Amino acid sequence: MFIVDAHLDIAYNALNYGRSPLQPLSYTRQQEPPDSERGQATVAFPDMRQGGVGIVFGTLFVTPSHAKIPIASEKMVYHNANEAFSYGMKQLDYYYRLADENQSLRLVTNQSLLEEVLQSHKEDNPAPLLGIVPLMEGADPIREPEEAELWYERGLRLIGLAWDDTRYATGGWTRTDEGLTKEGYRLLEVMADVGFILDLTHMSEQSTIEALEHYEGVVVATHSNCRALVPGTRQLSDTQIRLLGERDGVIGTVLYNTFLQPGWRKGDRKEAVTLDHVVANIDHVCQVLGSARHVGIGSDLDGGFGAEHIPAGLDSIADLGKIAEALLAHGYEAADVEGIMGGNWLRILRRALPE
Repeated sequence: MFIVDAHLDIAYNALNYGRSPLQPLSYTRQQEPPDSERGQATVAFPDMRQGGVGIVFGTLFVTPSHAKIPIASEKMVYHNANEAFSYGMKQLDYYYRLADENQSLRLVTNQSLLEEVLQSHKEDNPAPLLGIVPLMEGADPIREPEEAELWYERGLRLIGLAWDDTRYATGGWTRTDEGLTKEGYRLLEVMADVGFILDLTHMSEQSTIEALEHYEGVVVATHSNCRALVPGTRQLSDTQIRLLGERDGVIGTVLYNTFLQPGWRKGDRKEAVTLDHVVANIDHVCQVLGSARHVGIGSDLDGGFGAEHIPAGLDSIADLGKIAEALLAHGYEAADVEGIMGGNWLRILRRALPE
């Protein structure tokens, strides 16, 4: 089964914490203290291949100095647009360097590269290609809306307007919801003209609604769970889910226990959350929208938490296939499971990537 994971902070972890994705997790875990604040590492290329992961969305993520949620040992904190731009470009350059120096990696920026990766998994290939699709999480590295075109030329293919609040949109962590800014509306115009995929993750509900009303391009939520199951503005309401479904978007399920069970916090028992909670989140999207066409995996496995903070039965990205087994055990048809594990994201990429 071909697996797509729509949200991983690979460059961020490499440049901030020295976690090389080229080394197997067994090596990285030996190098880090067992009580690391971020938890045991869960993401590395060798383990992706072991688990059948063929494409990931690799983020450009930098922390705003005004962040309401502090990040431990953060090195890339921006205080102005130029700093955000510089840190974002460093992460994009890191992905290019990985692909240039490793023949088994591809930066997937067009249809031919996508098909090259897919074909490598169809052949009797002991080392199929791994594709990385560049995604910007929080749009402040774009210093002015017109600069989005430069980022597209450099290979960026998805943009999320917010993580925390940005100058383009109110974020999902906020207590006040002011929606999009004037610059945010202008950025959406440029993004649509160029051909970006809009990622609604981390945007407030008002920002989401306004963006969907004005954006004519492809829309997704790469890593968002359901508010009906876990209350909080970080999760998607059923209204947001329905609006995304109407646009034929896809929503990636996050594997962080806090987003899967109400009240779970770091330090709580890992075993309190199981694959049943993952299936429940996926199933809620399917029930709201009436099909399995609009849900996928956006694990965020390296997004500030570790193996201790994901459901029982999962230890690393190599275990994503267990989600498929759980879905089949819950009565999902094989074709729907293939879509959830990767096919739905491939549909988005085939629709949005240039020739």
